[in-house]
Amino acid sequence: MSRIELSVDFAKLHPDARLPTQGSADAAGWDLYALEETTVVRHKSSLIRTGLATAIPSGWEGQIRCRSSLGKKGMIMPNGLGTIDSDYRGELMVLATWIGEGDAFVVAKGERVAQLLFAPVPKVTIVETTVESLGTTTRGQGGFGSTGQF
Repeated sequence: MSRIELSVDFAKLHPDARLPTQGSADAAGWDLYALEETTVVRHKSSLIRTGLATAIPSGWEGQIRCRSSLGKKGMIMPNGLGTIDSDYRGELMVLATWIGEGDAFVVAKGERVAQLLFAPVPKVTIVETTVESLGTTTRGQGGFGSTGQF
């Protein structure tokens, strides 16, 4: 299967900013680096600057995800996944929360703080209809935790 090729422009907003890098040729994500030392206080959200702006092509989005090594220590992204729309041109920031041991976690300048993945975004048309025309499924109206119960 051939891979889709995508070219994405990045601009450094600060001379100390680092362009994203891949850990390996087949890594799905591109590592984002902290522009400056940042203290992430326990149970509070903090913004970690990257010093980068980007122009993601139309029809694509950027997904900022937590690095598993930091998640293992206790630094998470409270929104789970950050979306960068293709028309956003501001600084890329990583929203982080510390849930690990201790009062805070210090992110060092230049530390890899998140991964950036690129995903296609389909053109969607919303069509209003009736509940009956949605059809029926085995799951039906089963809510949270209802899959695998049939």
